[in-house]
Parts: sequence; C-alpha cells; structure tokens
Amino acid sequence: MDYVTLSNLVRARASVFGGKTAMKRWTKDKTSWIPISWNEFADDVDTCSSALASLGVAEGERVGVFSQNMPEVLTVNFAVYSNRAVAVPLYATSSAAQVAYIVNDAAIRILFVGEDYQLETALQVLDSCPTLETVIVFDPDAKAEGRGVMTMASFMATGKGLPCASLVAERRARSAETDLVDILYTSGTTGEPKGVMLHQSNYTQAFVNHDQRLTPLTADDVAMDFLPLTHIFERAWTYFCFHKGVMVCVNTHPMDIQEAIAQVRPTVMCSVPRFWEKVYTAVRSKMSASRGIVRLMMFDALHVGKRCNIDYLSKGKRPPLLLALKYRFYERTIYSRLRRIIGIERGNFFPTAGAAVPDKVFEFCRAVGIRLIVGYGLTESTATVSFTDFDHYVIGSVGEVMPNVSVRIAEDGEIQLKGATVTAGYYNKPEANRQAFTDDGWFRTGDAGRLEGGILYLTDRIKDLYKTSNGKYIAPQSIESALVVDRFIDQICVIADRRKYVSALIVPDFPNLEAYARDHDIAFADRQALLSDQRIMDMMARRIDRLQRKFAHYEQVKRFTLLPSPFTMAKDELTNTLKVRRQVVAEHYADVIDSMYDD
Repeated sequence: MDYVTLSNLVRARASVFGGKTAMKRWTKDKTSWIPISWNEFADDVDTCSSALASLGVAEGERVGVFSQNMPEVLTVNFAVYSNRAVAVPLYATSSAAQVAYIVNDAAIRILFVGEDYQLETALQVLDSCPTLETVIVFDPDAKAEGRGVMTMASFMATGKGLPCASLVAERRARSAETDLVDILYTSGTTGEPKGVMLHQSNYTQAFVNHDQRLTPLTADDVAMDFLPLTHIFERAWTYFCFHKGVMVCVNTHPMDIQEAIAQVRPTVMCSVPRFWEKVYTAVRSKMSASRGIVRLMMFDALHVGKRCNIDYLSKGKRPPLLLALKYRFYERTIYSRLRRIIGIERGNFFPTAGAAVPDKVFEFCRAVGIRLIVGYGLTESTATVSFTDFDHYVIGSVGEVMPNVSVRIAEDGEIQLKGATVTAGYYNKPEANRQAFTDDGWFRTGDAGRLEGGILYLTDRIKDLYKTSNGKYIAPQSIESALVVDRFIDQICVIADRRKYVSALIVPDFPNLEAYARDHDIAFADRQALLSDQRIMDMMARRIDRLQRKFAHYEQVKRFTLLPSPFTMAKDELTNTLKVRRQVVAEHYADVIDSMYDD
C-alpha cells in the first residue's frame, strides 16, 4: 500500500476500495451496525473539509475535538488534516478545568463536542476561553443551544456543494511530511498536561514500521474501535487500519464493549491489560466453581495449552505427539468454545499496551489460543516502541524493538529513544522540552527497563520507583500487576515511598467478594461491615501472600486496607487512561495510610 499524507489518505483509499465498508456505527438502540463505505467516508471528509474552510480555518490552526468515539470524530480529524490544520483531541471525560486549560493553551477557536456532557462542559468554559468562538455538536439528540453552538448537520450543510473545494485541493496538494497534524495532551499522573506534537513524518514512519511487523493484518480484518481515539494507541492503530483498508467498527461507550464484541465478532482489537485481566479472572472463577470431570478437564486444558504453545511452540520447538493430540482435542472442545463466548472466535491478534500485563494473564491467553500481543509505547513515540512476536515471544517482556526505532538504556536504567516516530517536543513547553531530551538528542521516556538481544523488558516508571525508609527501591507497578489478577481484587495502589515497609490500598471486586461471603455464611449489613470481618481479611491476606511469593521480602505487602469505594476519574484519582494518580490517592487516603504504619 502506498504512503500518502493523512490529508490525502481517505480519498486515496476510496479510490482503491470504493464501495467496501470503511467503518460501521452502532444504532442508538444497539440492535444493528450501519455501514459507511469508503466512498461515503471520503465524501463526508470532503464536505467537512469545505465546511471548515468556509469557517475560515487557517493552515496550522488548532481545532479541538471533545468527544467519545464516533465516526464523526474521524471525519473531522481527516477534514482538519485536509486543511493542513492541527487536530487537538480532548478526552470525553475531561473536566471543565481540563478543557479550559487545553483550549487556552492551544488557542482553539472551533471545538467539536460529542454529547450533552461535552456540550455542557464546553459552555461552562466559554467565558474563560477568549479564543473559543464556535461549538459544534455531533449528537443529533443533544440540546444544541447556547452562544456559538451549532449542530453537526447545520455545519455540514455549509460544506454541501464543496464551496471551498479548490482551496482544500490546493492545501492537500501542498501537505508535507513536515506538517504538524496532532497535538495530543497527555493526561499525566502528575503535573499539568503537556501537548505532544506529532507531525506527518511521525505517522508515515509509524506506518512503515508496522507494515514490516504487522504482516498478518489485511484488508479482510475487522477491527473493533474500543479505546478512546484521543489516546495515541487507538488513534495510531485506527489510522493504520485505514492505511491497510481494514474495516473499523466504532464503539462509542466503553461500558458497551462486551455487547459490541458479541455482535461484531472482531478479528483485531486494541485494549488495555485490564480488559484481559477481567476475562482471565472471570474464567478462573468459573473454573473454580466447576466440579467433577468438567473441572479436571478445564484445568488440564490450561496446562496442556501452556505446555504446547508456551513451552514448545513459542521457543520454536515441536510439541510431542501426545501433547499435540491433546491440544487438538481441547481446541475442539474447550478453547474454541471459550473464544466464541468472549466473541473472538474469528480472532487474528489482539494488541494491548498502556500498562504491564501480568504474566499469568498473558500465559492464559496464549494457552487458549488468543493471540495476545503485548506492546510498549508512548504518545511521544507515536505509540509503538516494541511488541511481542506473533509466534516466538518471551513472557515478561514487551517484545522486540520496532524497526527504525533506536533504544538505549541509560546508567540509571531509563529507556531512551531515537527515531522518526519520536515527537519533536511539547507544544508551548520550552522548559519541558529541554528536560525531555538528553544533550545528544535521545528522548527520556521516564520508564525503567533493560534490553537483551533486541528484546525489551520494563521494570517500572523511573518517577514511580519508591525508596523505603530502609533504603530499598520498590517498583509498585510490578507488585500491583502480580496482585490484580486475583478475582477478589479490582483496583490496587501500593504504598512504600519513605515508609518502613510496603502496604497497599485495595478495592475489592465486590460481586465476587459478596458471593464468597454468602458461600461461607459470613453475614454483612453493608460493604463496610463486610470489609471489617476478620474472616474476609484473613482470606485476602492468604491470597496476597500466595501471589507475592516471587518478590523479595522487602518488596512484599505487609499490611493492606480494603476500601469500600473505587478510585475514580471524578475524584481525580485516575487519569483518563485509568492509571492511578498516586499522589492524589496518597492525599485522599492519608489517614488510612498512616494507620497502616501505626505500631
């Protein structure tokens, strides 16, 4: 497939695929999916491009998109690129303060919004954002009222007949690798957001790199668009799917994903580890609840799958005949049925990134024939730095470094990058740019790791490394990844910095915990009473002790507190990508944490 700029991508693919489906959108009643052909997609982009030009959008102007995933988001993005303007996505869950910061920092004049929440938030910040003039609402059912507000339909009507077609065509013809196309504001676990600048050259190189590594992806694949398009992982992945001619099914609300998967039966889908952790814990719970021959078969199937796929095939070895025969039997009776229940029986491969994937989860997926691909990347590297091989992979790693990406490990263990996918820097942040790059031009990721024979391993975030009062360094994410696979744990935040030992705040998986209490005749009036029961505490302690045996004594959780309420974005305890803001959590639960260190 040829390489063209993002401003020309949709029309170029329409010339190849024509009436083939480019995207599908879910009907509001969630009963069916409406196809959008490549020709229709290209025509919508042309109309939207002309409408933007008629509103006076200039080359280099920043245009905001504050919405859930919708086909309109992609139409607007490519229309922005067609005008050689810059797309600035905002997470659909952003607060008014976050929206105001980004709108003012990027001097946004036109802001597209998704539904009522985004519209109401945009109207709240109008008076504090002097550059913001026009708010355009995607959802036809939203209450499109207020100063400077217009519907998407009325906006698109201004582009009918392509009144600015010649201007748009001239801009597309002049689009270049040096064009700034995106400013992606990182949610950040600390500090104010930074706008990562991505140029056309970053995306072009990312496509080249992935064409060399993602050879199983073809135009026959069906992708589920699940993670926020605001995030570089889903954004770059979706653009790459368009580059390859892959059909993209756009899921608007993350909580609907299981129902969406059941209807679409995707062959590929990006996700974060938590999605697969939940699949793993659900299957393990079902296995634990089973009895007799069924229980024996399920556990044996996992054992056989692990031996066949991980102990032999992943290492390039041929499994013994008896093992191979048992695997074929379980493929027909258990593995295929499990994949069908999840909705991925047609699965090709499933990339995941954004956090550490527990080894047990990766082993489970590979054992049952789910081709999970574990990767590592950043917004600043246009997503992928490395990912595990399809067939020959090393569990515990984040795979082989991508072609045309250079990685080195600094003396303090920090992973540093060079290459054409690496950002030129942060928008309006000269000091942050000076700190982000070494004197010889390598980008500082802030992640700690090691490189062995081209295979990259992560240890933790440099900034997240804790030092106990005894001088021992603790990597909290490693401990959290080991514990969160337990079916009774939903969220966890490890505490250790300047403390004499490791402790943890744990939000239980309440449906499983309450079921356990009922099965063991533990009466409780409410959640707090349940969490205060010593039998529950003892059971959790036993499970935690078993899961953390691989850690050194000083790394193990010595005390923990069960919390009745989850960490949330609303309380600023989670980022938009669901990473824990450790400092905020430490502040919110200061008294609880202190009590775990009272002797």
